[in-house]
Amino acid sequence: MINNILKKQCPRCRQGKLFVSAPYNLKSFAKMHERCPCCDLKYEQEPGFFYGALYVSYALQVAIFATISVALAVLVPDAPLSWYLIGVTGAAFMLFPLVIRISRSIWIHIFVKYDEAIARKVTEGKNE
Repeated sequence: MINNILKKQCPRCRQGKLFVSAPYNLKSFAKMHERCPCCDLKYEQEPGFFYGALYVSYALQVAIFATISVALAVLVPDAPLSWYLIGVTGAAFMLFPLVIRISRSIWIHIFVKYDEAIARKVTEGKNE
């Protein structure tokens, strides 16, 4: 399941892609397919479904900020405050598209479970 979350694939069949484009295509980095191209699962279960992913995104950002802060404190004990601000802000901007995508993937995987029967049908359909 963790591998599937990181690959950002459909939680039900584990084969269809969640997102339309590459993560650093800034015009459409958060654009998702409406339905799974393989098993036809509707990704947005209800209007505003992915607003809950903001909580996951917040937790991921806090983990990134803490990691950078601890790394700077250990590697450069006398680092000025500006280094912390630049490191944290730089990481926030550079990782933003990835964090949004991973948080949405985690969120949908919480609510939609893997269905082995559907995954088997999708696989058999591809083999024919």
